[in-house]
Amino acid sequence: MERIGVLTSGGDAPGMNAAIRAVVRTCVYYDMIPYGIYQGYEGLIKNDIEKMDAGSVKHIIHQGGTILKSARSDAFKTEAGMEQAWENIQENNLDGLVVIGGDGTFTGAMRFGQKYDFPIVGIPGTIDNDIYGTDFTIGFDTAVNTVVEAVDKIRDTATSHNRLFFIEVMGRDAGFIAVYSGIAAGSEEILIPEEDRGIEKLFDSLARTSKRNKSSRLVIVAEGDKNGSVYDLEDRVKEEFGDRYETKVTILGHVQRGGRPSCTDRVLASRLGVLSVEGLREGKRDVMVGIRDRSVRYTDFEKATKQNPKMDDELLRIADIISI
Repeated sequence: MERIGVLTSGGDAPGMNAAIRAVVRTCVYYDMIPYGIYQGYEGLIKNDIEKMDAGSVKHIIHQGGTILKSARSDAFKTEAGMEQAWENIQENNLDGLVVIGGDGTFTGAMRFGQKYDFPIVGIPGTIDNDIYGTDFTIGFDTAVNTVVEAVDKIRDTATSHNRLFFIEVMGRDAGFIAVYSGIAAGSEEILIPEEDRGIEKLFDSLARTSKRNKSSRLVIVAEGDKNGSVYDLEDRVKEEFGDRYETKVTILGHVQRGGRPSCTDRVLASRLGVLSVEGLREGKRDVMVGIRDRSVRYTDFEKATKQNPKMDDELLRIADIISI
C-alpha cells in the first residue's frame, strides 16, 4: 500500500476538508503518496487526479465545503464508467481509495471494490447523520449548530409579534437535525420522517400552549415529514385554528451545509481520516470507519448502506416533556 487516492462525493458537508487533510498527512507520515481525485467518481472517470503532499492541504481545516469538489456521477453507475475509472486507477498506480460521503458514495464504492477486488475504505460525511455504523457523521454537528443559531434569531421575531413559525430543516429520510436542533432551540413541536404521530398531535400541542398564552411558538419540521410540506402544515393549522395564530414559514435550505466546521466536526474528521489510511494499511476493504460509543468501528459497506440508524426514543420523549 504505497499510493492512496482520496475523493469526496455526494452532498458537501462541513469537515470534509479536515478529513482530506488528515488522509493526506497520514499518508505522508507513513511514507505513502496521496492523490487527490477531483469531482468525486466523475473525476475518477475523467482522470482528474493530482499528486498531493502535506503542503497541499495547509490552511483548509477550518474551511467548509471540499477543496476536491464534489459531484454525483451517473456514468459511474454504468459498466463503461467503472471500466474507465479502473483504467485510470491502474494508470496512476493507486493501491487503495478513501471515499468521503454518504449512502450513495458507499454504494458506488462497494460495487466498484467488489468488481475489481480493490481496497476501499469510506469516511461518513453527511449533515443528515443517516449512516449506520457511527454515532455521528462529519458535518452533522456544524449543521445542527447552524440551525440552532438561525432558530434563535427567528424566535426573537416570533416573540416580538406573537407569531407561530414553521421552520423546515434538512432531513429527507432522517430527522436527526430536526430532533437535536428542536431540543436545543426549545421548539414546541418536532416533526420527523421516522415518526408519523399525526397532525392531531400538533394541534393538541398548539392548543395547550395557546391556553398558557405563550409569546412565541416554533415548530421544527424535517423536509421528509409525512404530514406534507411546511406550507401544507401552515394551511392546516389555519383551517383548524382560524385567526388565532399569525403563522410564518422559514425554509433554511442549503445554508445548513455551509460554514466553518465546528470543533467537534474537525476532531471527528481528523480522527476518521487517520483511521481510514491506517485501515487500508492493515488490509481493511469494503468498510466504512466510524466511532461508536467512543470506540473505532469498521462497518461493512453493505450493512452501512442497507441499515438505517435508529432514532433515539429517549430524545423524542425528552422533547415531548420539555416542550409543554
